[in-house]
Amino acid sequence: MKTILITGANGFVGSHILAALQGKGVRTIAACRDASKLPSWYQGEVRSGDLRDPAYLKGLLEGVGVVCHAAAWTSLWGHAKESRELFYQPTMKLLDACVAARIERFLFVSTTSAAAPDASHDPQSRGIARSLWPHLCHVVAIEDAMRERAGGTTAMVNLRCGLFAGERYGLGLLPILLPRLKTHLVPWVAGGKTAMPIMDGQDIGRAFALAALHPRLAGYEAFNIVGAEIPSVHEVLVFLSQEFGYPLPHFGVPFPAAYVFGWLMEKLDPFVPWEPLVTRSIIHLLEEVNVSGEDAAARLGFRAQIHWKDAIRRQLAEYQATQKTHMKMFRPLPEANRH
Repeated sequence: MKTILITGANGFVGSHILAALQGKGVRTIAACRDASKLPSWYQGEVRSGDLRDPAYLKGLLEGVGVVCHAAAWTSLWGHAKESRELFYQPTMKLLDACVAARIERFLFVSTTSAAAPDASHDPQSRGIARSLWPHLCHVVAIEDAMRERAGGTTAMVNLRCGLFAGERYGLGLLPILLPRLKTHLVPWVAGGKTAMPIMDGQDIGRAFALAALHPRLAGYEAFNIVGAEIPSVHEVLVFLSQEFGYPLPHFGVPFPAAYVFGWLMEKLDPFVPWEPLVTRSIIHLLEEVNVSGEDAAARLGFRAQIHWKDAIRRQLAEYQATQKTHMKMFRPLPEANRH
């Protein structure tokens, strides 16, 4: 029986991977910092700890065949030091430990926004590091490290996913964008004509399950994980307005002006008590990504089952019930880092 370890198992992607692997005839191991936050239905093995702890990492891979790495400390802008220490460095140590232990397969959750816009249709294309978003730079660096370590015993599988939506949502564009729309200060960028590849967490979990169980993946493999229908920014905002009452933008700006405005907002951040209205990373997420799921359909047999509107409905139902304050643009620091 194949044994699959899921890091970040109590998070958005990790919990959906756990759900997708249920009933697949595999043994799952949930790795997380806080087991109390795992889904109540999960009855499998749990290995709790911190990936930064060498003792924990040493025993984490025992008996494991496949690693789905979904653990991430995430920030939508700034916080380079935290992203490096809480995400990049632990991921690199886990990656090297997988190679040393001759793990069969290492799966990583990336983003369609990692690629250059004119190359994003090709999931094998190299990502472009952008200093305006340190966390994305670390994602791209991890992709490159996977390429460098491919070719040995451990297959490296990179899943570039669309924008997260759905139940058990984590940090993402929609919960950051929604309260900002209410200010009436968010503009159309380039007329809202660019694509917004929204993906439900359940579909992301299914994609990971297919990649984890696929019999013939070797070396470095990469896939774009997106829906069959990819809406434009304009379509998404009109849907949010018509179904949920969020205001539409009242004016428009081109991308160069939007980036300048985002830069100014970031510079003002130290002097104001609230987070920036817009950051350059948010503008980057609105850039065109010419992606399709054709390769994932052909190679993995993956096709998204949940329409982007239903993914938003799922997320908004949970958002309205549980989100009592505005979501921060970065994850809270682990307790060990608050001192």
